[in-house]
Amino acid sequence: MNLDLEILDLHDDAAENLARLAGWHSAVNRGFQQARPKDETRERWLRTVRADQAVLRGAWLPDTAYGAGPTPVATFAHWPGELNTGAALLPLHQISEVTVSPAHRRQGLLRRMITADLDDAVAAGRPLAALTVSEGSIYGRFGFGAATWRARVDMDVSARFAVSGYQPYGRFELVEPADLWPTQRHLFDAWHAQQRGSVTRHAGYDALSRGEWDPEEQAPDAKLRAAVHLDADEQPDGYVLYRHSGWERPYTATVQDLVGLTPQAELALWTFLGDLDLCELVKATTQVDAPITWALADPQCRSVTGVEDHIWLRVLDVQVALEGRPWFGDGSVLLGITDSLGHAHGAWRVSVRDGNAQVAQESADPAAGEVRLDVGTLGALYLGGTRVSTLADAGRVSGSPEAVRAWAALADGGPAPYSRTSF
Repeated sequence: MNLDLEILDLHDDAAENLARLAGWHSAVNRGFQQARPKDETRERWLRTVRADQAVLRGAWLPDTAYGAGPTPVATFAHWPGELNTGAALLPLHQISEVTVSPAHRRQGLLRRMITADLDDAVAAGRPLAALTVSEGSIYGRFGFGAATWRARVDMDVSARFAVSGYQPYGRFELVEPADLWPTQRHLFDAWHAQQRGSVTRHAGYDALSRGEWDPEEQAPDAKLRAAVHLDADEQPDGYVLYRHSGWERPYTATVQDLVGLTPQAELALWTFLGDLDLCELVKATTQVDAPITWALADPQCRSVTGVEDHIWLRVLDVQVALEGRPWFGDGSVLLGITDSLGHAHGAWRVSVRDGNAQVAQESADPAAGEVRLDVGTLGALYLGGTRVSTLADAGRVSGSPEAVRAWAALADGGPAPYSRTSF
């Protein structure tokens, strides 16, 4: 069947186009097994994608086909963003809302959409693309690699909880999430500017963080609470958003967002959570090797319930991407990259001096490289969340031992990447 692949016009308020926009939104909810959106949910969503300058692709049945209508059989979205590489803030092509109807799987729809979309990213001058994935087996074949990781944590905040590595300073204040909003946004932006691996937040975070909207309930979020930490000069340096689950034991608070501008501010926020009344357990998502782990008087208060991939990266412009990240040794390596979509394919000379790289293509043939890998592996290594030697041991990096060690000496180092943004 010849499907109609189109990009929707977000600003066309004609009845037919609005029906297709509503159908596109419904298809996304269907694809992620979510409830059908209510009218207010759809209106909020449309304002959000317009604010993000999103591009919405879809595939529709032809008008004469059984089942044809405004709801597409596949969806795909992107918007412009920014990635902190640890050395620079680079333009980022953020991809989300990818669905294909179960009735139209294995017909090449995803490949057609993602190929066209990445071509558009290259034309727009974005050196990197990113997404988060619900099924990890899908996106490696399109050149994406898992670049950041996160831990899901249960923290026992009963009587044995104490943060011995923290020296109290400043004070806390409880505020309404809506009242915290300007400060909250400022603090996240400041944290993003200093945190390797951080990704900018889409406009949907605004309503979530103010407590204006709970996507699951499709109603205002009456349970969200907010606290801010003020430093010795009465300046905000961190905040936490959380919900208490009620009177079922163990009494539990779940953290929605926790941002501290310094490690001490982050520890301060954990002491606040540990002091909550009628709370025995705090559930949160953190860095895998978060400072709180080592600041606890009793490390067994912290239980990791899962470690999972988070941000997946795809290199589109090898020169801009590699010249825009930090480096940790001096030297030169010829990197052979295979890329079935062609964007990064070839052999690239990476020459590093004083933490800065110069990158140039020397050959169209990746086999000419001293160190050889595919573009998805390059994405996994890009932020330093995984060591070169680890992926070499996994069979994903090849070359002589000397060449691989030389590459590792240049590429490995610096703080672990972490993103507090999902999309």
